[in-house]
Amino acid sequence: MRVSGYIYFTEEQKQRANAVDLEDFLARRGEKLLRSGRDKRLDADHSITIRGNRWYDHAAEKGGCAIDFVQMFYHMTFPEAVGLLLGGEQGEVYRRAQDKQPEPPKPFVLPKAHTDMRRVYAYLTRTRCLNKDIVSVFVKANMIYEDAKYHNAVFVGYDTQGTARHAHKRGTYTRGEPFKGNVEGGDPRYSFHWIGRSDTVYVFEAPIDMLSFITMCQDGWNEHSYVSLCGVAEHALVQLLSDTPQVRQVILCLDNDDAGLKAEKRIRQSLEERGYKNVFPLLPYAKDWNEDLKAMAKPPPMLEERSCTMEL
Repeated sequence: MRVSGYIYFTEEQKQRANAVDLEDFLARRGEKLLRSGRDKRLDADHSITIRGNRWYDHAAEKGGCAIDFVQMFYHMTFPEAVGLLLGGEQGEVYRRAQDKQPEPPKPFVLPKAHTDMRRVYAYLTRTRCLNKDIVSVFVKANMIYEDAKYHNAVFVGYDTQGTARHAHKRGTYTRGEPFKGNVEGGDPRYSFHWIGRSDTVYVFEAPIDMLSFITMCQDGWNEHSYVSLCGVAEHALVQLLSDTPQVRQVILCLDNDDAGLKAEKRIRQSLEERGYKNVFPLLPYAKDWNEDLKAMAKPPPMLEERSCTMEL
């Protein structure tokens, strides 16, 4: 009921609103969702994942249930959000999310490897235009392989003891929306990365962007360090900096889109607070580094003249 211009809801109404299945709710509102492992990822903002009535923003490192998601995503007040989730005056009832049972954490297990890597090599070198010799370096280091069941490209991250701790999967089929997601149970601090001896690390959102940059800037590439965040959270970068005290210069090579630009600003501020003064952005011309690499097959003048040497 409405009292003095404010809408009051009973506890039962609030509980029902907070239990709304967000995937069902967003689909009804025309929002596009992408599969990301057991979760769904918002096409409008890839940093946000959805499961049941819960959500998490990996860039902002916060999450919650249905009501605060609607408040955040649609810029609504609390009463407006509850009213929308309960169907408003029309009384439309959205599907209630099933009660979530606590799930025991799954052990991290790498997908079984295929007997060869023909599909992954073809996908990475032909479709993604990566240099075959660069790809082979990572394959020989057991950092890239083809999984047996789905023929995904698997990008493996190791800890300092040489133990595999994280893996990112990327579908090799070129039709439709490509699959991508992390193997369950992995430690995000050890996502796909390369450790060099110089004082510089280059930071990327995805493994293929990291390999695209190396393909374009091959001279002495293995002297530097590189890390793929497999998203926009900085856990892997922070761990790499802890493991490599010689690194003092951080080059943020994130995507040239809204999510990437916001993450670059957030990570740069976080690093400066940690005492890192040499933190610089390096943006691709297109949305990401692989788009730049593929454009070089028929490069416009600006890409043709681009140098890998930074003037800081």
